[in-house]
Amino acid sequence: MTGENVLSELYDLIVIGAGSGGVAAARRAAAHGARVLIAEADRIGGTCVIRGCVPKKLMMYAAGFSQALQEAAGFGWTDVSGRFEMALWADAKARETARLEGVYRAMLTDSGVELASGRARLTSPGSVAIGERRLRAGRVLIATGGTPAHEALPGLELAMSSNEVLDLREVPTTLLVVGGGYIAVEFASILAGLGSKVTLAYRDVLPLRGFDADLRTRLAQSLSERGVTLAPGVGLQSLERGAKGFTLRRTDGSVLGAEAALNATGRRPHTAGLGLAEAGVQLDARGAVAVDADSRTSAAGVWAIGDVTNRVKLTPVAIAEGRAFADTEFGHRPVRVDHRSVASAVFTDPPIATIGPTEADAALRGPVDVYESDFRPMKTAFAGGSARSYMKLLVDGLNERVLAVHMIGADAPEIVQSLAVALTCGATKRDFDRTMAVHPTAAEEFVLMREPVRRHGAAAPEAA
Repeated sequence: MTGENVLSELYDLIVIGAGSGGVAAARRAAAHGARVLIAEADRIGGTCVIRGCVPKKLMMYAAGFSQALQEAAGFGWTDVSGRFEMALWADAKARETARLEGVYRAMLTDSGVELASGRARLTSPGSVAIGERRLRAGRVLIATGGTPAHEALPGLELAMSSNEVLDLREVPTTLLVVGGGYIAVEFASILAGLGSKVTLAYRDVLPLRGFDADLRTRLAQSLSERGVTLAPGVGLQSLERGAKGFTLRRTDGSVLGAEAALNATGRRPHTAGLGLAEAGVQLDARGAVAVDADSRTSAAGVWAIGDVTNRVKLTPVAIAEGRAFADTEFGHRPVRVDHRSVASAVFTDPPIATIGPTEADAALRGPVDVYESDFRPMKTAFAGGSARSYMKLLVDGLNERVLAVHMIGADAPEIVQSLAVALTCGATKRDFDRTMAVHPTAAEEFVLMREPVRRHGAAAPEAA
């Protein structure tokens, strides 16, 4: 290899993984003047764009029309009917993800980032192999994300994962969803809306472990009202596949069956085949790449961001971590991502959105006032529906700072995203009280809550 060729294989930054976080980091580093290469063994855009958030929400929109068609009669529409054709949706989804992949490729090209197709692995902290190519860089960033986990019980590998369910061309007549997390409840809600008879099996008493208890209780009720059969509170033993479909055996001896099965037990960091051990990159007890507050790994010159680090597994967080890394290392402007209070949404019907601690967690930290509103939205009530919206504010009992916002109901993700700005800025309950309501909206309820429904801990001391 000539000296010129050796020089052509030197980079300031090599990014492994062209998902949302990796692409954001690569583009930002290039904008700071770095020579950047990004490697990807699959499609550009990663889980979120190709087989996650985006196609999932497009499927959610499709499912939402079933409810809209039912409500239309209540608003004076007649002869409103329709039949969902999964294959038509699948074709449209494929076109949209292909378009978005093209957008991502164009963004990399326009940013001056070199794209290498192939599986990359570390051969040392500063060296990367992609096929026959041998590359070197002052910094390497691991951004390979996560992959569906199959370890929860024997036979899970026989079921669809969240990847395959988005490629369905027919709606299963019956579907068994294994798991109780956000992926499980989202697809249970969506497929039920598309006409499948869904059974949701999980070990806990309520779905969505880690979320506020009032949201979990109301979600379980909403799923039941949507026609989802809940099978909670029993351990799961094994999943089997036979001529007539799938059988889930539970530890109490009971058996659940369906034509199709979805493994929604979670995702694990995608670290296999990356050469991490050879490069001295340590993993934590959960198999994720161990990093510090600046996303540095145990190996000099190697960083990691996004789901592969198992910190907060959300696309915007991966993007923020990627940009913070690039700004710190190439922009000479140290930036750290605050993972303590991150808004998130669960796209069930109705959807959930939340930011801040649960009521139980907040109560353990000190005095907290709880404000609630529970009502039937105007649109639902007018059409004769029973769906409700529930909102909760958690307020610090000492200084009136709003600690958390929780909501289940129509437009919850859009409403909580806006309120997340206020919480990030340190808004108090008094700030909410003096904000004029926009009427008639559901969101106005958040600024109309006047008295707490309950208090935890000692009352705030009166001012001297």
